This record gives sequence, C-alpha cells and structure tokens, in this order.
Amino acid sequence: MPTRFGGAVTQDWEPVVLHKSKPKAQDLRDPKAVNQALRSGAPVQTIKKFDAGSNKKTAGPVVNARKLDEGTEPAALDRVPTDVRQTIQKARLEKKLSQAELAKLINEQLKVVQEYENGKAVPNQAVLAKMERVLGVKLRGKSGK
Repeated sequence: MPTRFGGAVTQDWEPVVLHKSKPKAQDLRDPKAVNQALRSGAPVQTIKKFDAGSNKKTAGPVVNARKLDEGTEPAALDRVPTDVRQTIQKARLEKKLSQAELAKLINEQLKVVQEYENGKAVPNQAVLAKMERVLGVKLRGKSGK
C-alpha cells in the first residue's frame, strides 16, 4: 500500500494570476480581428501604403522606353520560313513519325515541333540541328543563317 504524508495538510490560499499573452502582430492584421474590433468600437489604426501591391516602377524606365522607340530594332522577330516548315513535315512523314515522336527523339516538347511546323516558332539553331540529325535533312542552310 502507498504511504501517505503523515504531516498536517494545509491549504495554499495565495491567489494565482494567469495573464493572457499579447496578440501577435499578424493576428492583429487578420480581417476577422479587424472586423471584430470595428464592431466593438475599439480603435483601429489604418495606414495607406504608397504603391502597395502594385508592380509599377519609378519614373526611371521612361527614358529607356524613349530610347527603344528611337532605336532601329526590327518590329517582329523572324519566323520559320515556309520551305523549312514543309521540309520538316515531309521528312517527318517519310520517316512515319508523329509530332510527339519527333519531339521525344529531339528531346523537346511537342509544342516546339508544332510551332516549327506551323511557322510560329523563332528559329533556334540548336533545335534545327537536332531535327536535322533525327530527320536526316538539311534545314539550317535554308533558314538564311
């Protein structure tokens, strides 16, 4: 059997005070807490931040935009020429490959092959070289590069 304390048992009548921790700053910004404070009439501090949440830059880029307007850069990038598009399509069909299979063989996405065959892609010499190797046709001499 357990032994009991044989001395006199006394009560501790000292008050115990529990303090709530201060709310964290993040909790104060919570929309629920703000709405509750507004409903209860508590003071709520609001700060308008200048250009908060926007992706705007200062006035610096305006100078660069003017320089771009004055520049002699071409308006549009070169696209894949028609003869290269047709050569890719013919060679792919002669080898009985689908666009997806060709894309897998050249380690590119299907979208890349589709853009080249539709003439929407900007010619990339590395991609054309991979297509030449897999299809066995010359593509880069005809692209003018």
